[in-house]
Amino acid sequence: MFLDFDVIAMGKVCFSFLLGGVIGYEREYHNSPAGVRTYAAVCLGSCLFGIASVHPGGFNYFQSSFDPTRIAAQVASGIGFLCAGVIFKEGLNTIGLTTAASLWATSAIGIVIAFGMYSIAMLTTFFMLILLASPTIPGLSAISVRRRRLNKQKREDEKNNNNTKN
Repeated sequence: MFLDFDVIAMGKVCFSFLLGGVIGYEREYHNSPAGVRTYAAVCLGSCLFGIASVHPGGFNYFQSSFDPTRIAAQVASGIGFLCAGVIFKEGLNTIGLTTAASLWATSAIGIVIAFGMYSIAMLTTFFMLILLASPTIPGLSAISVRRRRLNKQKREDEKNNNNTKN
């Protein structure tokens, strides 16, 4: 029984490494501070926590009720804490929000792989790649350019206001 579980768990770990790495590759390609290693590690770690929470020997070892959702909840809050460290404020701009949000979502991909929801993991990875590549998608990039221009104009106005006060 444990051998079958271990073989399936190894497949889950490989799959989480693959999907986390794909998202990380996309981030690295677009010069994000977190890349393949970070995303793959987050997805792997989340998957391992999920696997550990559903291990058939866990019930016998701990002699307690079996509730894998507790592990998933702790992964979500723990990764949230990690993500807070990548968000920085620079003047009027906040950077790192996309990195933080995508790390958090990648951890969820690891959890659903651990729970055996492979098609959901692949679909989520697909949508993550669309979201993360959106600045390079025609039409969506125009929104980002407009937002950057507005932020640049606000910074210049703020700088001019500070200079006139001095």
